[in-house]
Formats: sequence, structure tokens, C-alpha cells
Amino acid sequence: MDFSFRIANKSFDFLIFVILSTLLTTIHASIHIYQNQLFNEVGNAYLLPGGSEGLYASLSSDNSATDGRSFIRFENITFWRTQDAADEQSEMEHSTGLIQAVIFAAADRNNIGGSAYGGQRSICCTPDLAKLEGCKQGEVIRIPSATEINWPMVFSIQFNGNNLSTQMNNAEVPIKKTGMHNLFFIACDPKLKGTVMSGKTVWKNPDGYLPGRMAPLMTFYVYMAIAYLLLSAIWFSQYMRFWEDILQLQHCIAAVIGLGLFEMILWYLDYSNFNKTGMRPVVTTAWVVTVGAIKKTLSRLLILSVSMGYGVVRPTLGGLTSKVLLIGATYFVASELLDITEHVGTINDVSGRARLFLGLPDAFLDAFLILWIFTSLSKTLEQLQAKRISVKLDIYRKFSNALAVAVIASVAWITYEIYFKATDPFNERWQSAWIITAFWDILSFALLCVICYLWAPSQSSQRYAYSEDVGEEFDDEEAQSLTRGQSNGDVSLVKQEQKNGNAAISDEEDESEEDKRE
Repeated sequence: MDFSFRIANKSFDFLIFVILSTLLTTIHASIHIYQNQLFNEVGNAYLLPGGSEGLYASLSSDNSATDGRSFIRFENITFWRTQDAADEQSEMEHSTGLIQAVIFAAADRNNIGGSAYGGQRSICCTPDLAKLEGCKQGEVIRIPSATEINWPMVFSIQFNGNNLSTQMNNAEVPIKKTGMHNLFFIACDPKLKGTVMSGKTVWKNPDGYLPGRMAPLMTFYVYMAIAYLLLSAIWFSQYMRFWEDILQLQHCIAAVIGLGLFEMILWYLDYSNFNKTGMRPVVTTAWVVTVGAIKKTLSRLLILSVSMGYGVVRPTLGGLTSKVLLIGATYFVASELLDITEHVGTINDVSGRARLFLGLPDAFLDAFLILWIFTSLSKTLEQLQAKRISVKLDIYRKFSNALAVAVIASVAWITYEIYFKATDPFNERWQSAWIITAFWDILSFALLCVICYLWAPSQSSQRYAYSEDVGEEFDDEEAQSLTRGQSNGDVSLVKQEQKNGNAAISDEEDESEEDKRE
């Protein structure tokens, strides 16, 4: 959501500024830490965004209770103005500069600021607005909410004399109404240009410190971990039972299942720790993100390898191995950068421009992989059909159908996601936003289940493996007939072996030529 050009031109509505990401703030989970953050000039005011989170209403009105309360707490907030601004003031004066902390719900965004005669909207009260709105010149324009007269909440902090700094009294604001809450620090005095702020604010929901948008994901990861655990139990029981008949492809599937289970457990532990402490260690989250990026990369390479017929139509990827590894490494880097930007050190319930920028390479690589996968799958189906390998052909047709459904679902969901974000610029539907993230995990798991079903370990696993014998072009009955015919004499057996050998050489040459063309 890039509105930086409007900020630069100072000609935008204050309401749009609400949806800007607070990337200027150093954030550690729901404890927002500010380290010498500079106020930015916006219209006729200087603003510093303090955070934006979805908060549920308190379940308890008892201030002594530790659970069930929802609040925003200010701790050690200190403002520093420039030396020139301080020198202009007299030592004997009491109020020589005003800064206001404003908390408002997204639903009350029109209650901050005003416009005189239908002109440009202003955050701070001007002489004309003082006459029209009855506001106090030099302060933030605040219109009481229709449902709660004390909202939006405004805290005033004054500089005294020619002091360089002033400190805000520690305060705790109880949240009585569920909604997307925003915090801004605003200075209307032009002399306070260049002011910086340090300190922290603590945001808490009734069930913990997780922001409202992220809270449902903690429960979701529990269910996903259970789903992966069940899939692991079923797969690995068969995996160990038919160990001697396991294909190389099935080893890869086992690795992806294990990584998926590990990733879901790590996400739950990360969110659980975050919810209890309000802190989200960068190192821990970075490890979780890295495991997820590895799993996503291997999942895509697995689908690509299956589509190429690895272990089924061809014994190796041949000359394509280096290309597959290159696209895998590139995708891992792009996915890692995107996930680090989205998760590590970011807590506000508003998306940033960095995520949009880094999401483009990831989307491009996904599109390229889809094109490569379907191109390879088409060639594999042609080979199987030409060789009349009915068993493998049936499996690959089912796989291609499942893959087509997954791609169609992905395109439909991307369209919905764009619509969802475009029609909700102020993140008022934050309570259902977690579904956007959850869908991709569900789709990935569903596709993995299809692959597990089609290539499940069994005593006949080797039947689906690559073989140089053309005998697998025939059905079981034809194979039995061929076996009975071997008793006619050694001469016919020798001729059959020579025929098989020639066919194998021909197959290898065809695959070699195909690799060169690809």
C-alpha cells in the first residue's frame, strides 16, 4: 500500500496515512520499542506512527486481573526536540511545545481531523477550523465517537521552559470495544520539527499478546501439526514395512512430510511463546521461517521431479539436474527474503511495501515453475502413452488432474486475496485475515496427501519404478503369458532378451536426446 508520494506532496487525506506500515518503528512482538524515532511532516502536522493492531474487547473490567484484559500501555515515552527549538523558549515558561498521543479505532477514523469549506483535510486545528469545528488552535482535531464519548483518546504532553526533553506519564488504556486500533504521536507546533521519541508501548489481547490477526493462526497450526502427524504415522508405517521396495521418489516424499510436521510445530511454539511473553526473538522466528522456506522449496522441486518422471520414466534427471537445482536455490532465496520481511520483527496488522516488492520475484518463480511442471508433465504423459505403460499412465493422469485443480484453486484464491485487500484498505476485516495465510498451508498439505496416495509404499512399489525392460508395457496377464512361453526353448528366450536389450538402448537414447532438447 504505497502512499509515499502523497506524503511527499503533503496533499493527501489523513485517513490514508492510517494504513501505512509502521516500518519506521523497531518492533519486538506486541511490545513496540521506539529508539530515537523521527516525527514525519504530514500536511499541517508532524506524525510518528506508534502501531496498528487488531484488539478484542476486554473480558474483565477488573484492573487487578492479569487475564481477560485488553489494553495499550505506555512506558517510558520520552520526546527530544532540537537544540534550536529549545533555545527559542524562555526558561520561565511552562508550556513551550505540545505533543499529543492519539488512540482511535479504524471505525472512528473520520473523528480525527477536519476540513474547512470542503478543502484539504487537516489533522491540526487551524483558525478557520477553530471557528467552524470549535476546536482549539494548535491541537489535534478530535470529534467524540457516537458510541463512546471518550474515544478517540488523546493524551497531551508538554515541554516546559527551554528543556530539551519531556516525558509522558506511564498510562494504560483499557480496550472496551473490539476493532483495529491505531496509535499516532502528533505535534502541531511547526517549531517541533525534528523531534524524536524513545520508549515503548505494550499491546495486549484478552488471551495474550498475539495481535488479533495472528491469534487464530496459533490454533490453526495445532490442527495442521495433528494432520501432518497422522499423515506421518500412516506414511512411515508403510515406509518401514516395505523398506526393501522403497523408491528414491518415496524417500523425497518422506523428507517433505517430516519437514512439514517440523515446520507446523515450530510455528506453534513461536506463536505460543509470543502470546505468553509479548516478545518474539528474531533468531527463533528466523529459524522457523528458514525451515518453512526449505520445505516450500523441496515441495516444489518434488512436484517438478515427479512431473519429469524421475524414478518412474527416467532413472535420473540427467542434464536437467543443474537447472532444477538452480531454480530451487533461487526460489529458496526469494522465499526466505519474503518470509523474513513478513514475519521477523514485524507485528503490526498492516502490510508493508517491502512485502509487496519482495513478493514479486516469489510470484514470478512460482509462475515459471508451474509452466515448467505442466510442460514436463505433458511430455511424460506422451511417453507413457506411446509406450503403453497403462499402470503408470493412470497414476500420472490422476496426478495431472490433482495438479490442475490445485492451480485453478490457487488462481481463484489469489484473485480473492487481491479483492479482499483492495476492498479493506483500513484492515477492518482483520478477524478473518488469517484465512489468507492458512489457505496456502491447507492447499500444500492436500496436494502432498494426493502424492502420498498415488505413490504410497507397497510390496508392488518397484512396479512403478523406472525399468529398462519393455515387459512393463504389458498388463499382468500378458506378462504371465510371456513367462509360460519361455519353456518353448532357449532360442526364443535369447531372442526375447536381445529384443529387450535393443529396446532399452533405444529408450536411453531417446531420453538423452530429450534432455539435450530441454
